[in-house]
Amino acid sequence: MKSLPNVTYTVNNNLYTGCGICQGACPSHAVSIIVRKGEFRPQIDVSRCNNSKGCHRCYDVCPGLGVDLLELAKKEFGEDGIIEDKYIGRYLKCYTGYSKDEELRYHAASGGSLSQFLIWLLENDKIDGAVVTKFDKFEPMKVKSIVAKSREDIVSAKGSKYAPTTLGDAINDLKKEKGNRFVVVGVPCQIEGLRKLMSLDKKLASKVCGLFSVFCSGSRSFNFTEYVMKERNIDIGKIDYLAYRDNGCLGGLVVKGTNIDFYEDYQSYCHPLRSFFIPRRCVLCVDHFGELSDVSFGDIHIEPYKNDKIGVNSIVTRNPLWDDLLTQAEKSGVLSLDTLNPEVLLNSQVMAKVKKKRNVIFCKILKIIGRKAPEYGSDYGTRINIKSLLDFLQMRFQQFVGQHKKLWWIISLLKAKVSVS
Repeated sequence: MKSLPNVTYTVNNNLYTGCGICQGACPSHAVSIIVRKGEFRPQIDVSRCNNSKGCHRCYDVCPGLGVDLLELAKKEFGEDGIIEDKYIGRYLKCYTGYSKDEELRYHAASGGSLSQFLIWLLENDKIDGAVVTKFDKFEPMKVKSIVAKSREDIVSAKGSKYAPTTLGDAINDLKKEKGNRFVVVGVPCQIEGLRKLMSLDKKLASKVCGLFSVFCSGSRSFNFTEYVMKERNIDIGKIDYLAYRDNGCLGGLVVKGTNIDFYEDYQSYCHPLRSFFIPRRCVLCVDHFGELSDVSFGDIHIEPYKNDKIGVNSIVTRNPLWDDLLTQAEKSGVLSLDTLNPEVLLNSQVMAKVKKKRNVIFCKILKIIGRKAPEYGSDYGTRINIKSLLDFLQMRFQQFVGQHKKLWWIISLLKAKVSVS
């Protein structure tokens, strides 16, 4: 029988996502997550690792290696009432929505539906808690995942995180919790890894009753935040509060601290930086909507919704139980929901098509030049052409510059000019 490697294989081949699922999966606690070149990556303590004895669980659950979304989604969500779309995946319904709590809606990303739904689930005894990600009050530039069991915990984790997130510690904490009704909130790669892990770890599977995803166009490294702060002459050591998208629909960067009270529109500070700080593995991802999650939440920044300056979410449901609970939350008066045409949803999420086209081609290019790439069980009908080759070279150049601080002077010469009108 061919022996399998541990997650070091993923690191050596630049396929790691930094999701932390391997840390939560390791029965001998041999995996830790460290920061290297502005990204989370797994590290193996060889003195504890049992790979030589046939373990390789960290490898088995790694989403960086890829996942057959079509096959797994069919297994998880069946056929009853399910619609299948090339870009959205398998789903039940699409909605727009927002929190009826105006304060929460204004300060959470694009409507606050996710935060509000979690609060309603907790306060109505539908769940025992939720794994969410918040900024670390001791290191405001970094984020950590916690098991939230109160409204205050949920509110503390509101908003988008344009920084690496890892679930490893939270998964281990979750296994120690009493109760078996926990929701885990993550980005698509984390949800993929959790589905893999839950098929092997029955204890964890017995604890988790739902997986919620946020739409993801690609993460940003910690270098992204460092660059933005330096460009605006903000002293990182004096930051007490940081939010990437606060104050209404799309919102903007809010930084507070000692002699610091800063705000800048999201599109102004983020979009011009293009792909300089997007991790390599993110541009090999095909999953924008979190196709293996029970419910997904994201933006819908197109007409007429973008005219709402407080915030509106788009929501995709895949599991009848969670669709029913979402509509119960609406009937209770805490959420507003309206049916959304899936074509409108796709028009608002251009990266969904980019991932199923450009990113799949990038995987093909890597294989042709002898590099490892994730496997997804489908090539989604893509073909390599001259444009895709040039896009690949440009992307790799930008990522290389973003990883090397001595080259950051190049960014100011090349970053895009973006209209924020």
